[in-house]
Amino acid sequence: MADFKDAVDNNQEQKIEKVGEVVLDLTYYPGEDYYSDGDIEDDILDIVKNNSKEAFPKIIEERKSWPVFYHLSSYRSNIIDWIPFKKTDKVLEIGSGCGAITGAVAAKAGSVTCIDLSKKRSLVNAYRNKSCDNITIMVGNFKDIEPQLSEDYDYVLLIGVFEYGQAYIGGSHPYEDFMKICNRHRKDNGRLVIAIENKFGLKYWAGCREDHLGTYFSGLEGYHEGGVARTFTRHGFEKILSKAGISEYAFYYPYPDYKFMTTIYSDKYLPKKGELSNNLRNFDRDRLLLFDEKQVFDQIIEEKEFPLFSNSYLLVIGSAPNIAYARFSNDRDEAWKITTTMVEEKTGALHIEKMPCSDKSQPHIEKTKRAYELLSKRYENTKIDINKCVLVSRNGIKGLAFEFCKGVTLEALLDACLAKNDIKGFKVLIDEYLKWLAFGEESSDVSNLDFIFPNIIVERDKWHVIDYEWTVEKKISSKDIAFRAFYNYILGSEIRKEQENLLFKDILHYTDKEIADAIEDEREFQKMITGDKVSVNGMREIIGNKAYELKSIEASCTFTHEKFAVQIFYDRGNGFSEKDSFRIRDCFDEYKFARFEFDVPEDVVRVRIDPCAFCCSVGINRLSVGDRLYTNDVMEINGSLQESGYMVFDTVDPNIVIPVAGGKRLSADIEVCELPQMLAKQIVDNSKNMEEIELSFIDKLKNKGKSLFYDKKN
Repeated sequence: MADFKDAVDNNQEQKIEKVGEVVLDLTYYPGEDYYSDGDIEDDILDIVKNNSKEAFPKIIEERKSWPVFYHLSSYRSNIIDWIPFKKTDKVLEIGSGCGAITGAVAAKAGSVTCIDLSKKRSLVNAYRNKSCDNITIMVGNFKDIEPQLSEDYDYVLLIGVFEYGQAYIGGSHPYEDFMKICNRHRKDNGRLVIAIENKFGLKYWAGCREDHLGTYFSGLEGYHEGGVARTFTRHGFEKILSKAGISEYAFYYPYPDYKFMTTIYSDKYLPKKGELSNNLRNFDRDRLLLFDEKQVFDQIIEEKEFPLFSNSYLLVIGSAPNIAYARFSNDRDEAWKITTTMVEEKTGALHIEKMPCSDKSQPHIEKTKRAYELLSKRYENTKIDINKCVLVSRNGIKGLAFEFCKGVTLEALLDACLAKNDIKGFKVLIDEYLKWLAFGEESSDVSNLDFIFPNIIVERDKWHVIDYEWTVEKKISSKDIAFRAFYNYILGSEIRKEQENLLFKDILHYTDKEIADAIEDEREFQKMITGDKVSVNGMREIIGNKAYELKSIEASCTFTHEKFAVQIFYDRGNGFSEKDSFRIRDCFDEYKFARFEFDVPEDVVRVRIDPCAFCCSVGINRLSVGDRLYTNDVMEINGSLQESGYMVFDTVDPNIVIPVAGGKRLSADIEVCELPQMLAKQIVDNSKNMEEIELSFIDKLKNKGKSLFYDKKN
C-alpha cells in the first residue's frame, strides 16, 4: 500500500481484503457495482474461483461464449507482452476489469496497482491471479482514487479504457483532461500506454459493427447516435496529445486489432503487401462483408495510408521501446509457442529475434538452429540464402537472432502478377520456386516444410529464406511441400483462388482425390501445431457469429424484393396478360400485412391481385373499389377458401380476381402468412376431399328423395 498517501489524512478508513496473495483495497468502493455485463459475470467469477488458468482454454471452448473468451483468454495479453517490462518496474493499470492484462504484467514487473469500479470484476481479477504477491486492486471510482496515487510509475496502462474518458472524468474536455491526469502519474522516463480502436479502422468500413454500440458505421458517422464511448483516428489522437502538452510519443499498430493481436507494426516497420490476410475476426457479433479487406489493405499499403486505416492503435507516450515489430505464435501447442520481434539496435540497424514462450518450446528453438545449419549446407553456393541465425540470451531465456533481410516477398510478387493478369509471369515465378524447392532433393535428408511464399524474400539475384522452423530431417516430396505452399496461398483471397486449377492440376498434376488427401494432411499438420486446443481463428467458428457477404446480401434482397411484391393485372375485356400488369413494392409491413391503393382505369372490368410469390394463407381485412366492399364469395381464387375465411394457396403464384367498375380507387389491407409448400398442399387437398365427400353425400341423399331437406337448409 506504499503507492498511496495515508488514507487517515483524508479521513478515509481503509478497508482491505485478500484473495490469496492479491490485495483487494475497498477503501473507495461505493458499495455497489454501477456497471455489469449481467449474469455472465457471475459465471466467469465461478470459473476463476473453481478452476486453474490451465483449465481456461478448454472451458472457453466448451462455453462457446464471446464474454468468456474475451475475459479469460490468455491471448488478450499479447498487446503488452512485447513491451520490455523489468522486475524493478512499478505499474499502474487503470480499468483492469477481469484481469486479462494484470497477470501477464505481474509476471514481468515488480508491482502492479490496479483500479476498477466493479468489485465483481476485481474479484475475478484477484481469483485468477491469486498466487501473485505483487498485485493490489483498488476498487472504486477513478476520480476518488486518483488523488491518492503516487507519480512515479514506470508504466501507466489503459488497455481498452481511454475511450471511456467521458465516464471517467466528465467535463467539457474529458479526453484531454484524462490524458493529462494519467500522464502525470508516470516517471519522467516512464511510459503511458494506451490501446484503443481506431474509429476509421478498415474493418468498420468493411462491415464490422462498432465495438461499443454494436451498430454499423457509428464511429465513421461521428457517433451522432450518442453512447458513452469515443474512439479516435491518429489525427484525432494527436490533437488531444497537443492540447495535453505531450510531444514525445510513438504509434504502434496492432493487427488484426488490439483485443486479440497477433502482430504489431510501427512507423519504423509497416506491413507489406500480402501480409494482412487474417481479417475475419468478428468474435462478438454478426457482421457484413462488403469487400475483400486483404485486397483493400494492399491498396492502402501501396498508397502509404496504413496508419489512417489500422483497426487499432497502441499509443506509447514517453520514449519508444526498441521493438519495431512483433508477431505472436502462441496459439499453438506449448511445444511450438514462440514470439518473433524486430529489434532496433542503437545504430538504427534492425535484426529479428525468436524467443520461446516457455521452457517447453525451448527445444523448438534449438531445432530451428540446427535446421539453419542443414539447409545452409543443402543450398550452399546457390541463389537460395538461408537467413543466418545465432543463439542469444535475453533475461536468462535462450533464443535466436536473425539478420534482417530487405526485398519483396515471393507472395507479393505473385500477387502483383495476378493484379496485372500476367499469368505468364506468374508461371515463371512458380517454375523457379519449384526448381529451388526440389534442389538437392535426391542427395539430402532435410526438408523445409516452411518453404512457402511469405517466407521467401526476393532481393535482386538472391532468394532469402527467412523462416524455416518446420524443417524435418527426412525426405519429403517437393510436390507435397509445393502443395502446402499453393494451398496456403490460395486461401488468402478470391483472386488467388482463381488459380487453384492451374496450381494443383496443371502444374502439380494432382487428381481430385490427391487434392482432398493433401488438404486433409495439411489439416492434420495444423492440428499437430495447435495441439488439442482451438486456435484463435477457430474460436470465431465455435462462437458462431456470421459474416454476410455483399453478393449474398444482394441476392437475398433481390429475392425478397420480388417475393414480397404485389403484382396487379388488368382485364380490359380480353383476359389478363403480363404486359398489362405492374408491381407494387415496399407495401409489406414486417412481411405480413400488405397495404396499398391505386386508381383503376375506366376500361378495366376485372382486377387480379397476386399478393406475393410464395405458398401462403391470405386474410382479407379490407378490399374495396370505390364504395364497393368485397367479400370472399365474389372473389375467384386459385387456392382454397377455409371456414375461417382465410384463403390457402399451395402455389408460388397465388391470385385473387375481382370484378370492378373502372375509374375508381382500389384500396386493400391484406394479411399474408407464408406457409411451407407441403403444409399448404395438405390443407388444400384436405379441403378438396371434404368438398368431394359433401357433394357425394348430397348426391346420395338426392337419389333417396331427400333433396328437399338440403334445399331448405341451403
